[in-house]
Amino acid sequence: MKKVINVLSTAPLPDGGEKRISEISDQIKLTVIPASKPEDILSSTWEGVDVLYTWNILPDPSQAPRLKWVQFRSAGVDRRLGHSLFQGRDLLITTMSGVITGQIAEYVLMAILAFGQRLPKMFRYQKDHRWPEPKDKRRAFTPLELRHSTVGILGYGSIGRQVARLVKPFGGTVLAAKKDVMHPEDSGYTKEGTGDPHGEFFDRLYPIEALHSLLRESDFVVVALPLTDATHHILDEAAFAAMKDTAYVINVGRGGLIDEAALVQALKTKQIAGAALDVFEAEPLPNNSPLWDLENVIISPHISGISRYLDEETLDLFIENLKRYLAERPLYNLVDLELGY
Repeated sequence: MKKVINVLSTAPLPDGGEKRISEISDQIKLTVIPASKPEDILSSTWEGVDVLYTWNILPDPSQAPRLKWVQFRSAGVDRRLGHSLFQGRDLLITTMSGVITGQIAEYVLMAILAFGQRLPKMFRYQKDHRWPEPKDKRRAFTPLELRHSTVGILGYGSIGRQVARLVKPFGGTVLAAKKDVMHPEDSGYTKEGTGDPHGEFFDRLYPIEALHSLLRESDFVVVALPLTDATHHILDEAAFAAMKDTAYVINVGRGGLIDEAALVQALKTKQIAGAALDVFEAEPLPNNSPLWDLENVIISPHISGISRYLDEETLDLFIENLKRYLAERPLYNLVDLELGY
């Protein structure tokens, strides 16, 4: 008799989702309990869970003695790995990396084109009901064309690879930095027609240790690294000093990757040209943050990953991983606790 695998989802599934999971195998017993905190789920339910599909609802270790695998419904899990559930216990942990890369990469492209085509300045002129003098128009609105620009991507994971894929048809030069330059290919989850699974869309690949070399060459710096002890404040005063004074920073990774005080100083003194920021060290961004009032900054409230297709595409990944789990094959997007991602 085959062993029953109890799967718990702590969020509602999209239409047809329960049927899709149950049809994978008669070994699977699925329970769906929308929850806002662990206490919303009965102890008797936690006791039988083998596989957990969740955003951030995690039990105490003693509550779920059978738990073997946690599939998170988020790509970044740095804020969750300190949970006691993952301390001293051999659990499989996977993320949804590779799922919402298309939307985040489009946000990055939007920011590149907005800065390059001087859109923030256009908005300021519009707000003031002002038309530039002919002699000022060329100086104020000469674009930074993507086809003549270099885009430096910090973190060549699923997001960085999709950014490269979108940039290349515009004719831009792509520089990428990643931890392991000896393996440019991507072994993580990649939807067909997305990303850069074979490492074909960058012009040069840098080790993280050569960060400043990449920064010196870049017109746009895209920050898409995971947040770890090693990457905390990786963009600091020295990093901004290495950048061109015409360069722009776009952060879709984590707020802690940038030293915000150093960034504010670099922006105020025109050491760099501007920044598009979707993530911050403190969220919501405090009302008294100087970032709100800087003309060369685009601020968004951590929304670059919002997509109407998110639930469906996340479920696609979970189902693929469930099939792999049943077949005892390696899962996509396994987290290394020592690395922190």
